[in-house]
Parts: sequence; C-alpha cells; structure tokens
Amino acid sequence: MIDYREKISKYIDVEKEVLDALSTDDISEVMNVLENARLNQKRIFICGNGGSASTAAHLECDFNKGISYNQDIKYDIECISDNMPMMMAIANDIGYENVFVVPLKNKLKKGDIVIGISGSGNSENIVRALEYANTLGADTIAFTGYSGGRLKEISKYNVHVAIDNMQIVEDVHLILNHMMMFILSGMKGC
Repeated sequence: MIDYREKISKYIDVEKEVLDALSTDDISEVMNVLENARLNQKRIFICGNGGSASTAAHLECDFNKGISYNQDIKYDIECISDNMPMMMAIANDIGYENVFVVPLKNKLKKGDIVIGISGSGNSENIVRALEYANTLGADTIAFTGYSGGRLKEISKYNVHVAIDNMQIVEDVHLILNHMMMFILSGMKGC
C-alpha cells in the first residue's frame, strides 16, 4: 500500500494558500454585477471548455435553481457550452474558435452579461465571445488562472486564481460558484 498522505497534505496546503490570496473585492464586485443583472432581468450567458464547461453548467444550475427557487425575480443564465449539437455544427462548419460567439450573435443584447471561464485565460473561443460582448455593450466577467491571459485583459470584471496548476484553478472556480450561490441564496451556516 502506498502512503499518499504527504502529497495529499501538500495539495491541500497549496489550495489553502491560493484561496487566501483571492481578491474578496473582485469577488464582491462580480456578485454585485450578477445581482444587478438578476434584479434588472438581464440575461447571463456562460461558457467554458473541458472542466471549465462543467463549472459553467454547474453555475447555471446553482443560480437558476439554487438561488432563484424562492425569489420573485429569478436569474436567467444560459450555459452556451451545454448545447453539443450546436457547438459541433459550428465547429464543423465555421470553426471551433467560434462555437460561443455565434450563439451570442443570435441572443446577446446590450446590458446582458457574458461569463467566460478559462484556466489559462487564453481559450480563443472564449476570448472571441468576450470581445464580441464588449463591442455590443454587454458586461464581461472572466474567471481565470495562471497569468490570467487575454481574458484578464479584455474582461470588465475578473476573478483571478493566481497559480500555474489547472487542477487547483478549476477547484477554486467551482468553490467561487458555491460561495456565491451560498451567499446570494441567503443560506445559513457560515
């Protein structure tokens, strides 16, 4: 039997350091942007690739059901990385770099919000989606890791997880989702 305890403890310690370094100002600002969108009945579109697509879908679920369930004014969040037939048609016919911007061109309006989740901050399909949103006058939010990449530069709001470790970046992005959902839904326990 292999003793993994030391490596487990190291991973947990690094995760704690990264969490301690998060900007609570940036997180609070993003939460206010999201709540203003809800109260003003603006649509929110979210996207990501790979594990970040899973986090995007998870956030859609937690906000549309978890927060909105007992509220008169509900969140209207759509995870555009969840529509596989549409994404594959766009990827095949137009190019994978356009899988998020094409549906936004059909639906996004000025004042709506686009959230892009990318560990590297350089996913071309997400960069294009946020660039388009910026030109239309939508608000843009990025959840990034590593150096923050291009998304950190072009997004209006950014929550940056400053570590070059994709697993920890993705862990923290999911923690951000749960933290925001917990606080915005008024749950008790913290």
